[in-house]
Amino acid sequence: MNLIYKGKTKNVYQLEDGNYLLEFKDDVTGENGVFDPGANSVGLTIEGAGKSCLRITKMFFELLKEKNIPTHYIDADIDASTMKVLPAKTFGNGLEVICRFRAVGSFYRRYGMYVKQGQPLDALVEFTLKDDARQDPPITEDALAMLGILTKDECQTIKELTRKIAEIVKEELKKKGLELYDIKFEFGRHKETGEIILIDEISGGNMRAYKDNEYIEPLTLEKILLDE
Repeated sequence: MNLIYKGKTKNVYQLEDGNYLLEFKDDVTGENGVFDPGANSVGLTIEGAGKSCLRITKMFFELLKEKNIPTHYIDADIDASTMKVLPAKTFGNGLEVICRFRAVGSFYRRYGMYVKQGQPLDALVEFTLKDDARQDPPITEDALAMLGILTKDECQTIKELTRKIAEIVKEELKKKGLELYDIKFEFGRHKETGEIILIDEISGGNMRAYKDNEYIEPLTLEKILLDE
């Protein structure tokens, strides 16, 4: 195994067979010791967070596989906190796609003049650039095309996939009496086929879930979803 990237919450290794291995860490994003899925820096370390993240990720990626939705997932080893994935190339230096069902977080901070906290949104899709120095700025579809990051057709493909996957996650949470407020995804191109696929993870750290208007922490979310 060859370590090729050391991230905030995961390390990435290249395997001899050409695939990659993601190692999930117990570090989570946040500020001042408080977890925040939208933060750009590691805020704290929570024992068991890596395995918790991987358990939910494995559950959702296997569900997407059943529904023939393209992802980079191959398999996962919970005990080792690792996930084997297909090689994929990111868009630009990394692009995040957020699907919003309610106005919370950065959306509310930006548009609070026009929306109320928690106001329903109709699966609104936003693109943001992965750029810690610039606080992951939002970017329009026209700008993505003009800067050569995505074509307009690719934008539409990603928006459709984002809404489809977000609805699947939302329905799974609903079965447990939870409501999905928003969720963040990453997409890339399969290095061999060029197909647009879902990459990275689907975990409590990438979404905001609520029960009876109360935010559910990621580790608690895992226990609810997996009936532990």
